[in-house]
Amino acid sequence: MPTPAASSRPSRARLALTTTLVALALAATGCGGTATPAGKPAHSASAAPDRVEPLSPSPTPVLPVTVSSFDGARVTVASADRVVPLTGSLNEIVHTLGLGEQVVARDITATFEQAARLPVVTRGHDVSAESVLSLRPTLVLAETTSGPGEAVQQIRDAGIPVLVVAPAKSLEDVPKRIDAVAAALGVKDAGTQLNQRTADRIASVRKGIPAASGKKPRVAFLYLRGTASVYLLGGSDSGAASLLEAAGAVDTGKDSGLGKDFTPITSEALAAVAPDAILVMSKGLESVGGVDGLVKIPGVAQTPAGMDRRVLTVDDGVLLNYGPRTDQVLSSLVTQLYGKGA
Repeated sequence: MPTPAASSRPSRARLALTTTLVALALAATGCGGTATPAGKPAHSASAAPDRVEPLSPSPTPVLPVTVSSFDGARVTVASADRVVPLTGSLNEIVHTLGLGEQVVARDITATFEQAARLPVVTRGHDVSAESVLSLRPTLVLAETTSGPGEAVQQIRDAGIPVLVVAPAKSLEDVPKRIDAVAAALGVKDAGTQLNQRTADRIASVRKGIPAASGKKPRVAFLYLRGTASVYLLGGSDSGAASLLEAAGAVDTGKDSGLGKDFTPITSEALAAVAPDAILVMSKGLESVGGVDGLVKIPGVAQTPAGMDRRVLTVDDGVLLNYGPRTDQVLSSLVTQLYGKGA
């Protein structure tokens, strides 16, 4: 499945790696509760029930519509009765727009409560065309990392409209993705409404960030999968930079010039970025045995974050979604960075 080439856009391989890492984190089973750093209360976006908040009343699709797909195709959608989103983030958008009853399948990364009843037809970017087609979809929503390309093409060749949406990498992508999905579903006004609600909530969180009285906190985003001995440091293309900057922090990977999405953790790399805090996905932290296990990873204990045991956690299923619940992620980060008074 071709995508437009642009020197400023991350490569398909890098985007696929990021998606695969997130999918692995979600697919792996947890190891119990997340450990709490001594003397530092843990907060995460999972403190509230893992549910999305649909618009009410639910909108009525106005179809047919013809929209532009990110891969250059023109897609005509005649029915939104049976929708298959191939990523958890896109599934979340459809549900939050108020059209969850029309969703008939999910990717394994769709972890929120309303999607739990749905059959899994893809894991990360491993799409089963046969499983998708067996559900008789009237619209399939994909991202540039959805694949393999042959599977996506097989779905298109069967006459199913497939809309490819640009991947989420920053806060600026939130309204674009909501608009793209809403337009394909024939509910543009609902998209506008959801965008306004999301923007208002993000703005409200940002107003509560304490004014900087000194240097901004430096935060390193680590991807951890202890069961597979995978320990990676996020770079400028990991997807975390925009969130951390919005929370008034510095993404150490981006600040230090790490251009990749992720790079293997080394003592030298951690010493160079010298984070005041470490951001991890909750299941990743569990996989290494909590904070006690995290500080045993070479180099972690020698960083300011490791010495202070200052660890921020957010659920795997929402951290990098950049969608309708991004305000909750941002709020969690702000609370963990500055305390409940923020």
